[in-house]
Amino acid sequence: MKLSVERILELSNAFGPSGFEDEVVEQIRGYLKKTSYALTEDTLRNLYVKKEKKDALRVMLDAHTDEVGFMVQSLLPQGTMRLAPIGGWGPLQVSSLRLVAKNHEGERIPGIVASRPPHFGADPDRTPELSQMTFDVGARDMQELKESFGIGLATPLVPHVQSRFDEKRGLLYGKAFDCRIGCAALVETLLRLDEKDAAFELVATFSSQEETGLRGTTITAPQIKPDIAIVFEGAPADDTFPVDQVQCAIGKGPMLRHMDKSMITHPRFQRFALDVAKKEGIPHQEAVRLGGGTNAAVIHLTNRGVPTIVLGVPVRYIHSGEGIARLSDVEDTVRLALAILDQITEETIRTW
Repeated sequence: MKLSVERILELSNAFGPSGFEDEVVEQIRGYLKKTSYALTEDTLRNLYVKKEKKDALRVMLDAHTDEVGFMVQSLLPQGTMRLAPIGGWGPLQVSSLRLVAKNHEGERIPGIVASRPPHFGADPDRTPELSQMTFDVGARDMQELKESFGIGLATPLVPHVQSRFDEKRGLLYGKAFDCRIGCAALVETLLRLDEKDAAFELVATFSSQEETGLRGTTITAPQIKPDIAIVFEGAPADDTFPVDQVQCAIGKGPMLRHMDKSMITHPRFQRFALDVAKKEGIPHQEAVRLGGGTNAAVIHLTNRGVPTIVLGVPVRYIHSGEGIARLSDVEDTVRLALAILDQITEETIRTW
């Protein structure tokens, strides 16, 4: 089965900042509706994908459906608005950014984060703070913004980007690759596992609100009570920045992170995964990070502790308007996940 580029692009284009993941969840439901999995949701829009197997090892697979975005924080008399960030943004990523708002009728309204032209004496070396930036859809005043554009307080926004695939070079361009590219890898993994009689019970979660504090998995992990877990992520590539050692380059396979700000990865499960990758000849990378975090932070602390690893698909420029990734890294992530699940046993886990 060839990995579907169309799914990656569709998931990237979907509107889904934290708390507004509905469109993404419906797409994923559509991809899985003809499988043997049982699909359920909770009120936080976490989607559970389950295949039961009595008295078997319970494996949790996870990817988050939300993306970083914004919410209208206040309306200004001249028809522009202030924005509240949803998730992690920096001023350099936001200045002059093209965004699209989804108004109360579901209409998508494009606009831009306003920037002061140099003709008016703007300081080219000074980027305003996020709290001082405004978003403009072209309204003449506040009344037109409300009545014609249908935009008010709490209207959600995301980057206004159309994803695309450069087939010749195997490159993917789009927004929300953190973590829609992880969602695509998890969907592909589930579709391939559906064709097999697995030796374990499988519960996958497409979780909500990761970008605002890992909130979705705070609900899902304690209910599932997994024996082990694999988290699929879009990981920030470091191959275009001055670093001591490149540890997450696009085109070199999934990144397995030994540590970040939120977790020290279970060393024995991590070693098992790295050994499988090496044995199967699957390209992969290792990293030690001082910052960042994933849903694994919540999952690995559930109940008495859950051995958890993260398979990160390298993405250049996450948490910005547009990212760049390679299709081969998504394919290798799926290959590694399947190889790990094929070779892991209850006896192996007991030795951990």
